[in-house]
Amino acid sequence: MPIGAARQRDQASTVNGSRRLLVIGGGIAGLCAAVYARRCGYDVELVEQHDSPGGLATSWTRGPYTFETCLHWLLGSSPASPMHRQWRELFDIDQLQFIYPEEFVRIDACDGQTLSIYTNLERMHDALLRRSPADAEAIRDFADSVREFAHLPLPDPSEHGPTSWLGYLRMLPEAMRLHRFAGISIAEYGARFRDPLIRAFFDAGESSQMAAITLAFALGWMSAGQAGYPLGGSRAVIRLISDNLQRLGGRLRLSAPVQGILVERDSAVGVRLENGETLHADRVLSAADGHATLQRLLGGRYTEPHLEVAYSNWKPYPSYLQVSLGIAQDLSHLPGFGSRLLDAPLTVDPHTQLKQLSYRCFHFDPTFAPPGKTALTCFLPTYGCDYWVQLRERDPERYRAEKARIVELVVDVLERTHPGLRACIEVTDVSTPATVIRLTGNWRGSMEGWLPTPKIGLRPLPNRLPGLANFYMAGQWVMPGGGLPGGLMSGRAAIRDLCAQDGVRFMSGAHHVA
Repeated sequence: MPIGAARQRDQASTVNGSRRLLVIGGGIAGLCAAVYARRCGYDVELVEQHDSPGGLATSWTRGPYTFETCLHWLLGSSPASPMHRQWRELFDIDQLQFIYPEEFVRIDACDGQTLSIYTNLERMHDALLRRSPADAEAIRDFADSVREFAHLPLPDPSEHGPTSWLGYLRMLPEAMRLHRFAGISIAEYGARFRDPLIRAFFDAGESSQMAAITLAFALGWMSAGQAGYPLGGSRAVIRLISDNLQRLGGRLRLSAPVQGILVERDSAVGVRLENGETLHADRVLSAADGHATLQRLLGGRYTEPHLEVAYSNWKPYPSYLQVSLGIAQDLSHLPGFGSRLLDAPLTVDPHTQLKQLSYRCFHFDPTFAPPGKTALTCFLPTYGCDYWVQLRERDPERYRAEKARIVELVVDVLERTHPGLRACIEVTDVSTPATVIRLTGNWRGSMEGWLPTPKIGLRPLPNRLPGLANFYMAGQWVMPGGGLPGGLMSGRAAIRDLCAQDGVRFMSGAHHVA
């Protein structure tokens, strides 16, 4: 090792008398890992390529409207939820105001028929039964299963020993039911229903490929009041975590894309930024895109069998287009989450046709639009990421035309369901997979990392790499299922493993530190 580099490392490791940790990526996983590391006494610097933290957990403003692209509910909103304690380790969650919708989703058919899936399980059961008495047995099984799963926690990869075993023991009474729901997809489970509108609820595009346990857990948590929506959306959560990181003495460096991870003698010793600056540290944790970390930042030099299988065979979440509309109309009569069945497929791109159009109507969040107006977003999943990236790079004029075409298709669908909506549109915004790639670098423009199919499940991938010392990974490419809880749990697990490696006490507790 060069003498200068060694001296820099010695200086880096003695800042504030503690080991120095560099965290790459300021999304939810990176922020959570950084806060936990500070609480454990590490000197922490987090570097983020964008000009604001959050990654995919973000929203943006257009005129007087705010458009959310991530957070629709947050597991752990209630003190009764096991996840609530972990959020309190990171920030003062009591500063958030949560609301709890009556409907999980409302489905509109082309012939005017409507089906509401309620978050209250008795109400959901009765509504489904009225809709289809012939499906009574399947409806009862679904409602009973959701009820039983409502108070079960997600398996926590950061827990070891007796605590871990206690968690599994709590699940034993429902082991057979859990195994059944984990072993089939949502669409496969929905195939047992006879009613076409109920089947449409379970067969809603790419999400229907996920294990049925994911839907049952989500509805269960909502029914138990453990998964509410925080006013202000993802920005409100990200702001509180990033503010707490800085209050604790962590450093957050924005607009600092990383070019490569510095490795000496098979040990991570820092990072090199794209501006040529080098940052040295004793430990490096990447919460950035998993594929970019392994292939670009580490040059493909370090691998692991499970990772090779995953990146070769596992299916990621699709990318997406989002059509966001600022509407000068009070749309509080609409559901917060709705899905319109289409009489003809909607062509998103050469790779994608949709048979349903889902939308989020944020009339319940007064911070997103002026009084009497509403922010509405439509989400269009696609695996045609390369098509949109190449179109933006090679033919910007056609790229803009294609975005305009998508807007017209979406508005036509919404207008048929809600006449008069078109005339009240004040603001239009379209993001595409090219936007996701440009702002987050997420592999294939994926919205959340690995799709938790029955084959993949919720088992995390290793957060360390063989042959590379002092390096850890966290985030949606480590923890299948993605989302904010996955970011928290993978970040927590990585720092807990780091502490164990260094002989440092993992200083988690029941209250956040400010």
